[in-house]
Amino acid sequence: MKDPLVRFGVALETSLLRDLDAVVRARGGTRSELFRDLARAEVGRHKVPKAVDAVATLTLVYDHHVRDLSERLTELQHELGEQVRATLHVHINHDLCLEVIVIRGRSDRLQGIADRILALRGVKQGGIEIVTGIGEHGHAHPHAEDDHGRRPAMRGRTPHRHRT
Repeated sequence: MKDPLVRFGVALETSLLRDLDAVVRARGGTRSELFRDLARAEVGRHKVPKAVDAVATLTLVYDHHVRDLSERLTELQHELGEQVRATLHVHINHDLCLEVIVIRGRSDRLQGIADRILALRGVKQGGIEIVTGIGEHGHAHPHAEDDHGRRPAMRGRTPHRHRT
């Protein structure tokens, strides 16, 4: 059942409202949609230290020439086990790689994992987006089919790609 909507008033400076409306126009939405998105994001950030069930994407750009960095990243992911749901590894150029790691667990622990990985020597830049409010249980599709009516060959966790 959907939550009912509640109307309320908000007071903003004229210049801030003008800037907000520019964002609304650029997104092609409404003020209400934007406020809901902003509220969800802020509520989610507030929940992170409270150890709630969450899923996150950790994005990092790193220099793969830094000694043992690739091995350390792989080792950390193996230590996390089933918390790592998937990874994407992209070669940006001769020196840099981009990696996106999808992880699930307690929000405070996910932040700690990100802090640990982002602090590694050779990681140039990165960040984590933690999504809370997803419930305690995963949502599986045991008999899911693709767009052509075929069932996938692999079930369960998406394997992550090992670096060579």
